[in-house]
Amino acid sequence: MDDKHFQRQVEALGTLDDPVRRKLFLLVEGRGELSRDQAARAAGVSRALAAHHLDKLVEAGLLEASFRRLSGKSGPGAGRPSKLYRRSALQLDITRPQRRYEWAAQVLARALGETTSEATRDALRRSARTHGEGIGRELKRPPAGTPPLRAATRALGACGFEPAVAPAGQLVLRNCPFASLREGCRDVVCGMNLAMIEGLGLKGVTAALEPQPDTCCVALRAAKPSRAPAPGPPEAPPEPRPRA
Repeated sequence: MDDKHFQRQVEALGTLDDPVRRKLFLLVEGRGELSRDQAARAAGVSRALAAHHLDKLVEAGLLEASFRRLSGKSGPGAGRPSKLYRRSALQLDITRPQRRYEWAAQVLARALGETTSEATRDALRRSARTHGEGIGRELKRPPAGTPPLRAATRALGACGFEPAVAPAGQLVLRNCPFASLREGCRDVVCGMNLAMIEGLGLKGVTAALEPQPDTCCVALRAAKPSRAPAPGPPEAPPEPRPRA
């Protein structure tokens, strides 16, 4: 990490020292996108104060801003577009003394991406599943009766996947913890990701590879309840035996 990059990272982290600013950043991060009014209501502050801190977060590179009409209408009478905020792609990562674990991960991922050995990829998936099982044992168990998707949301949120329930009941993972490794070896990294999530032991959900832009390659849905086998026709009563 060169001095300029280090300084930018420290300044970005320093921006979050203010408690109101930090709360607004976490709200935007958790909900994906917020307007000034929405952020002010959620944080319990005035709109002017929310706008001030949100724009400071944009200046620091932690948030990005865009304009869009929330009504979905266009043309005269549609109203002014709202200023919307979402998390930027800036990654905060400071280590002293300097470490380059991501470089090693990229080298290993590229090497695995070039191999054609199915045995090697099976070994990677087994290792990822075992690692997921270890994480699953450390996760806090949800209260009894928690719906499967809600329980999965809590577990995957603790792992950094930023899950969100889509309208169709699909659990979308908005963040891939391995995003920087996917370039050139997506099949390897996504397969590893799926195996690790399966290893978490999430009950009542199924996980599958469904790559989408800007999200994790894994999507989850509530498992369909297994159907009991249909009853067969009733057995015919035994025929009476003839008397001797």
